[in-house]
Amino acid sequence: MAHSTAAPQQPTAASGGGAGSGRRRADARRHGVGFSLTAFAFLTAMAFSTVPTPLYPLYMAKDGFSTFMVTVVFAVYAVGVMISLVLAGHVSDWIGRKKILIPAVGLELVAALLFLTSTSLPVLLLARLVTGLGVGMVTATATAHLHELHTAHRPGASAQRFELVSTAANIGGIGVGPLVTGFLAQWVTSPLRTPYIVFAGLLLAAIVAIAATPETVEERFPRPAYRPQRITVDHGDSAGYLAAAAAGFASFAVFGLFTSVAPGFVAGALHHPSRALAGLIVFAVFGSAAAAQSLTTRLATAAKRRLGLLGQAVGVVTLVIGMHTANLAAFLVGGIVAGIGAGMLFKAALGTVIALAVPDKRSEALAGLFLIAYLGLTLPAVGIGIATLSVSATTVMTWFAGLLLILLAGVAALARRGSTTD
Repeated sequence: MAHSTAAPQQPTAASGGGAGSGRRRADARRHGVGFSLTAFAFLTAMAFSTVPTPLYPLYMAKDGFSTFMVTVVFAVYAVGVMISLVLAGHVSDWIGRKKILIPAVGLELVAALLFLTSTSLPVLLLARLVTGLGVGMVTATATAHLHELHTAHRPGASAQRFELVSTAANIGGIGVGPLVTGFLAQWVTSPLRTPYIVFAGLLLAAIVAIAATPETVEERFPRPAYRPQRITVDHGDSAGYLAAAAAGFASFAVFGLFTSVAPGFVAGALHHPSRALAGLIVFAVFGSAAAAQSLTTRLATAAKRRLGLLGQAVGVVTLVIGMHTANLAAFLVGGIVAGIGAGMLFKAALGTVIALAVPDKRSEALAGLFLIAYLGLTLPAVGIGIATLSVSATTVMTWFAGLLLILLAGVAALARRGSTTD
């Protein structure tokens, strides 16, 4: 709160000081409520992005999809995210956060309606593309909006609450989607329809929540000349930003594995076809990532990064051991440990970028981070799908683990060069 510079006195009911103080308190409360509403909308949007994850084996059985085609469907979603990030991920810096967030969640609602119209491959591909377009607009914009709402609600306070809530809404939301869908698909009728009906209602509520939230960015006039999002490391510390971007890529490589082909591995190579189990495993991975983030808020960025690198390395090796031994428990433990590592590593990357970026380029810097992260979500998953056409799932996972370990070593090397990430 700002303090009055007038001579010390008790303001009367009619005094400007009292009225101004009351308005500031009311504005702070509005921004606090808006923070919660935006967090709900962010979580809902991210949860919807993974609704199909435990349903892929059902689509495969219904229409004869292969694991490779599942990764194509997943890749179409990720391509939508990246197109959206390039074209619109930074525009909210100019026109306002809500003018991007409301259409973004609206696109996800359109995708939910598309899913309800048909289970055919062309409709599935279109629905996933539209979902990706919406998510790409949401990620950087909602993160920046939460930061500004937090700052307006609690001026001068630590950013820990913002970091916790934003990463939990993002990563935790990705885990909530498969959990809800897996249980619905297991125990309700019409498993390829009911989850989308439920989430259509939640997305409508999210749009209302965003509309009720205060705007935090004044529209610029005249507006800057439009240009697509550039990937630039010019945010105060090039090595630090590169380290954060590489960490985002590595983190999302693990997340992409569990939101694309892991349910098929569990049903096939591990012989556990339960939809509820598939959703629970994905939730366990992302829930552990969110929990690790909440328990490490006071750790320095460098400590989070080191623990994240270690967790991902140990986790992915354990996961591969579970695949080789057809041991579901080892696969699950490996996934949880890798999820913990990925969550901590991504939180460190997010905190680094927030600290490096100047306010009028915050959304641009975040859009660049998420763009590179979604490349990590896409490329390894598609590579896994292509490789399964020629070799066994277990062999593919072994290759994936080896490449990820090399990537993690590269992240560690890049981070040592940064001057502001520690």
